[in-house]
Amino acid sequence: MLFALGEPVAFAALVVAFLLALVLRAVAIRLTARTLGLADRRETVSPRLREDIDPFGAVAAAVGGTGWGKVITVDEVPRFRGRGRAAAVFLAGPLTCIVVAQLGFAAYALSTDLNLLTYLRPGEILHAGLGLPVLDQVLLSLATGLLAFGLLALIPIPPLDGFGALWSAQKRAGPGMQWMRLWFEDKNLGVLILLIFCFFPLGYPLLLTILDVLGVLFLRIWGQV
Repeated sequence: MLFALGEPVAFAALVVAFLLALVLRAVAIRLTARTLGLADRRETVSPRLREDIDPFGAVAAAVGGTGWGKVITVDEVPRFRGRGRAAAVFLAGPLTCIVVAQLGFAAYALSTDLNLLTYLRPGEILHAGLGLPVLDQVLLSLATGLLAFGLLALIPIPPLDGFGALWSAQKRAGPGMQWMRLWFEDKNLGVLILLIFCFFPLGYPLLLTILDVLGVLFLRIWGQV
């Protein structure tokens, strides 16, 4: 987000996108868990500040363009009703953000006079400095912020939701998964690696390159509208 300080409108939209992504993730995960019988139905699905915001994820969003929410450990999601249901809980948040992002891209593609999604990459939008009209900046920043949050969360390493989905889908976690959970989650190696990807290289962090690879197809689809 800090890259976007030169474009106040884009910066504000990226901040809103990150906060909205946190809310969507929290509500989607809790609602899915309750619907699938993996959580108490009396438990509220509303966001909770302390339980949903990860300080390191917020730092990553500030310096790298996007971040992540508070980790949900695999111990928090029971598998007694089946591995698929448990995995669905972890996938609900990222997929909800990706789906809502498509609404933002659709709004941009249908409202702009010059659709740039055929040429832009997600990292370029997160990096800002495009000098677009206000409405275009807002829609693109919101949509890309949500898309980046969702795609990043699907990567299967702790503290991201993709790891929980992969762990839950397996009948029995093997030595490799156990090792990854120990070092990447318990010893915070995953957070360290993600933060390094957010900071370096300084001009265009590696995280943005990864998001370009994962997300460019979504932009190209709407570039044809």
